[in-house]
Amino acid sequence: MDYRTNITEFVLLGFSQTKEIEVICFVLFLLCYIAILLGNVLIMISVTCSHLVNQPMYFFLSYLSLSDLCYTSTVTPKLIINLVATKKSISYNGCMTQLFTMHFFGGIEVFILTGMAYDRYVAICKPLHYTIIMSRQKCDAMIAASCAGGFLHSFGQFLLAVFLPYCGPNEIDHYFCDVYPLLKLACTDTRKIGFLVIANSGLMGLVTFVVLLISYAVIIYTVRSYSAENRRKALSTCSSHVTVVVLFFAPLLFIYIRPATTLPEDKVFALFYTIIAPMLNPLIYTLRNKEMKNAIKRLCYRITGNEGNKLKGITAFHHHTVS
Repeated sequence: MDYRTNITEFVLLGFSQTKEIEVICFVLFLLCYIAILLGNVLIMISVTCSHLVNQPMYFFLSYLSLSDLCYTSTVTPKLIINLVATKKSISYNGCMTQLFTMHFFGGIEVFILTGMAYDRYVAICKPLHYTIIMSRQKCDAMIAASCAGGFLHSFGQFLLAVFLPYCGPNEIDHYFCDVYPLLKLACTDTRKIGFLVIANSGLMGLVTFVVLLISYAVIIYTVRSYSAENRRKALSTCSSHVTVVVLFFAPLLFIYIRPATTLPEDKVFALFYTIIAPMLNPLIYTLRNKEMKNAIKRLCYRITGNEGNKLKGITAFHHHTVS
């Protein structure tokens, strides 16, 4: 295969070439990105600054928020800038960097979601051994393994794309650099590489999704013998996770499990796992979780309390100076 390339930059076509639609999308995605930043940072600080950080479920949740934040930041800022830019281009090196980092943090998120499902499985199906199995040392090891798995996945995707020859055209019919749109631009036969992409992304996502579904099927079977109150508590902690899993995996599998082709719907489905899921995850995990809501309230009280104390101190100092 010829590895030479004549392309120094790519043009990201995005969603539309109509100026009015681009302005609407700019405002919409900017608000979404601000919500992603605020929501996920709030989750991370609330968990880290409370006793919840010692519980494996919230320990993983804080890292999920971090991976969400990093994952969407590899795509969304460039999307927002291109919506108001005259030249919607990305350099060759920038494109390959975006592809690597996006799949790196996306892979980490997939494995963290798996770790969270395992945590719920142990908590409900093996409660007497929970503290031993889900020790802090093992939780740290699972996060490290998630990072290693994400790196191996993204490095594989990166190698598949970086060694392809690109002779032109250079227009990517997407809002970020991904393997399938790049395969469409390669001036070589990419059918074999397309199967490797399916094996790396599609099958990895499918196997993980099936494992998650099986784990929750086992959990549902186990809680049948619980009392109504305990069954409700157990299922309420799992329902949020199942919602996040479906929201993330369903569009991902639609894109990566099929042969190497690009469809107009891909850009819309990609929005779910690059922007919508990272934006909704903080809401999904807090609206039905009393402990998270209480942690956020305590953080807010601590901030407002400190500000109030500072204001009282300034006022007292002012009165003392005047007197």
